[in-house]
Amino acid sequence: MTPRKIIFQQVYKNYGPKQVLSNLNLTFFDGRAYSLCAPSGTGKTTVLRLLLGLEKPDFGSVQKDPGFSRASVVFQEDRLLEDCNALQNIRFVTGNRFTDPELGLQLSALLPEDSLTCPVRQFSGGMKRRLAILRALLVPADFYVMDEPFAGLDNACKTDALRLIQKATQNKLLILAGHEPPDGSLLQTQTIFLPKEDPKTSSRFFHEIP
Repeated sequence: MTPRKIIFQQVYKNYGPKQVLSNLNLTFFDGRAYSLCAPSGTGKTTVLRLLLGLEKPDFGSVQKDPGFSRASVVFQEDRLLEDCNALQNIRFVTGNRFTDPELGLQLSALLPEDSLTCPVRQFSGGMKRRLAILRALLVPADFYVMDEPFAGLDNACKTDALRLIQKATQNKLLILAGHEPPDGSLLQTQTIFLPKEDPKTSSRFFHEIP
């Protein structure tokens, strides 16, 4: 059976006079993990926002097969409730799907145990990032989108986060955006480098590594 897919077809996107995406053609298949790599300011966040429906193309289309209605997202900003603790931040999006001990066990996989009752505003940047990742993984979703999820994480914390991401997103569409692919030994992704620009056509295209 052919997997469900999300298709970018001849997508153009401008912000004022700046052209960010030009003649973009790309397909994401369900059940696969993708790593979208590019320097800052070259369009990877725009691709994610189009994917999520937060932006619309100026020309072209982003088509989703049925079954991709629920996305769980890690944005570049952590978007946490700063005056609430880690458990309350998770509970805000999961409701009563998990008991407090279940959530505590999940949180302790990424955060020091003595931090779980502290207000998030007391967290370091890396701790906030880990909490934002876990929050996204615990939300029921059809696909997962993460924009620079490992920013500010040291190698050990990044490894722990990758293991949780691999377990939680198995058999789901996962799209990570960053400056470089994640460790391939922990999370096998199809890497998409952007942008490449053809000087003859002035169109951007992607170089994919299976």
